[in-house]
Amino acid sequence: MIASPAGSAGLPQSAAAGAPQIAAWPPVYDPAYRPRDDEPYWDRARETMSEDERAHVILAKIQALMAWAYERAPFYRTRWDAAGLQPGDVKSLDDFSRVPTISKADLRADQAANPPFGSYLCADPSEIVRVHGTSGTSGRPTAFAWTRDDYERIAEAHARIMWSFGLRPSDMVFIGSIFSLYVGSWGALAGIERLGAAAFPFGAGVPGMTLQAISWMRQMRPSAFYGTPSYALRIAETARTEGIDPRDLGLRIMFFSGEPGAGIPATKRIIEETFGAMCIDSGSMGEVTPWMNITECSHRTGMHLWQDIVYAELLDRDTMRPLPYGATGTPVYTQLERRGQPMIRLLSGDLAEWTNDPCPCGRTYPRFPHGIIGRIDDMLVVRGENIYPSAIEDVLHEFAELGTEFEVIVSRPKALDELTVRAEITAPCDETALRERIGAQLKRKLGIRAEVALVAAGSLPRTDLKSRRVRDERPKS
Repeated sequence: MIASPAGSAGLPQSAAAGAPQIAAWPPVYDPAYRPRDDEPYWDRARETMSEDERAHVILAKIQALMAWAYERAPFYRTRWDAAGLQPGDVKSLDDFSRVPTISKADLRADQAANPPFGSYLCADPSEIVRVHGTSGTSGRPTAFAWTRDDYERIAEAHARIMWSFGLRPSDMVFIGSIFSLYVGSWGALAGIERLGAAAFPFGAGVPGMTLQAISWMRQMRPSAFYGTPSYALRIAETARTEGIDPRDLGLRIMFFSGEPGAGIPATKRIIEETFGAMCIDSGSMGEVTPWMNITECSHRTGMHLWQDIVYAELLDRDTMRPLPYGATGTPVYTQLERRGQPMIRLLSGDLAEWTNDPCPCGRTYPRFPHGIIGRIDDMLVVRGENIYPSAIEDVLHEFAELGTEFEVIVSRPKALDELTVRAEITAPCDETALRERIGAQLKRKLGIRAEVALVAAGSLPRTDLKSRRVRDERPKS
């Protein structure tokens, strides 16, 4: 017998007036529930709601969340009072757009003033069962606190989302990403276990581990892989040097986060052709668990926004006002089911376009049709043009003569900025002609001329973690 997806607190109920409601917050899900393997949806009712039905559900969760945070978190109460807002003032999603946004810098500053978890911790410290955090490479590290019940909802959300791109209990998932502060590996593990699949938490980042990864994959034959796109391509490169065709590893689904690569058309094509597997772009922010709240389904028409789990808005970068479908702006996220350390209108720092056009999968969530275009912080302004590294990657991966590694260098030797793109050449060719072809394509894509430097295969740095491919050598003003 198949149980219902959630207890009475987790599944929308049909009220007398016909509008879905939630009976309690946060929802409690049935841990014994799992759909039939041939069912395309983990929870058909919630995934195929009309826009109006889902808006009712989202608003009810927002109202409960804000009441909870206002009572327990001085971080939010102070900001909302200063804006002249209290939870009871939010009677519509339009009202919610008046709630002040917060940034990563705000979180860091508050944790510095109120260590260790900040004044936005809404649970008793004794309830915390897991601590994750940022690396601190761009400032003070930020600690993420998970309570046990939050962890259970994170697992439920990940399982539901992984189901949408085809993972099933019969799969074995090779987790090829680092197990440390980075939350992505742990979220993937939680979701895989909740879904009922076999998890192979191999990890990454230790010298010699890539060869071991290939050996284990040949032995265990996992059907799915999770990691970063750059590490998957590193595995493929290493396998080929060992005389192994990456397709022979037998992977069916490969899903990624941590980098924009899986959403870049040319990189997605290379991954799928290299491994003979479906390439799925997923992710969000480490602060916004479940980090996998924007994800492609098996149809790969863009990243669905799972709005009843983490509510996403798209704002104008200058005015911070909500944008209509079809526009491009920065996503802002609100966790609707996190009790311990909720993020409420957190600015992502990313850039995306969104649409509400139908998807063949039948889910009625809006989508980022082109995934995450790039991080606003990663954008390079070169001679007045906005340059995203992902656009350069998309161009380079169109050329079969090149490898997958590249490096972008911005310098100012004289009065003007210079953009240099270094790429590894992996096949014999007329190098002069190839440089001209690449340069012309970059000019069309970027709007400015770039110097193209072809280097020997294997000469650029490799990483088992997130790639660092940009060097800005311009003098600091």
